[in-house]
Amino acid sequence: MTQKLSPSFEELLQISAKLHKHICPRQVLGVRMGMAAGKWLGLDLPQTNKRLLAIVETDGCGADGISAATGCWVGRRTLRMVDFGKMAATFIDTRSGCAVRIAPSHASRELAKLVAPDAKNRWEAYLLGYQRMTDEELLNVQPVELELSVEQLISRPGVRVNCTQCGEEIINEREVMVGKRPFCKACAGERYYRPLSQAVQQVGYLRNSPAPTRFLKHG
Repeated sequence: MTQKLSPSFEELLQISAKLHKHICPRQVLGVRMGMAAGKWLGLDLPQTNKRLLAIVETDGCGADGISAATGCWVGRRTLRMVDFGKMAATFIDTRSGCAVRIAPSHASRELAKLVAPDAKNRWEAYLLGYQRMTDEELLNVQPVELELSVEQLISRPGVRVNCTQCGEEIINEREVMVGKRPFCKACAGERYYRPLSQAVQQVGYLRNSPAPTRFLKHG
């Protein structure tokens, strides 16, 4: 049986560019970070299973590069985002529990300009330089220990409960227990939104109603 070869860096970059509709420096960083994670954890990437879990610290271009290089996707529950506003990610081998956090080195921007003297501008210097630098020059890799266990991060299939207050379904054991009663995080005080009305409007009602004045565009 012929062993399947892993995609090259150039092939992974093209996959990311196709997903993102263009190529940019942070996609290069994402691909390089994902490939480095595979080397450090001893995993053959991009994966076709769900062994690797990636937690990215910002959304955008870099996350697409990481997905292309690792096979970690939001829809497969192998990619999570915590919004720290950093071009960094932690990669977890869910079998061994080993984890590494990878981020661009502090000197990566300046070094990119040195290794890409042919670049027409700073943006192109980053685009070319990040491709030419070695892993040691480009990336900081730090073994880490997770605050939550792998089991807590992944949860179990088929586990669901309804919020005591709003009644909405909660999956993946993300409920907050108050006494012996389950609440969703929003009802427990961790919501990221503020309801404009106490009533839950039906979709049909919203569709046939005029837009609220505060959201109307004025010419």
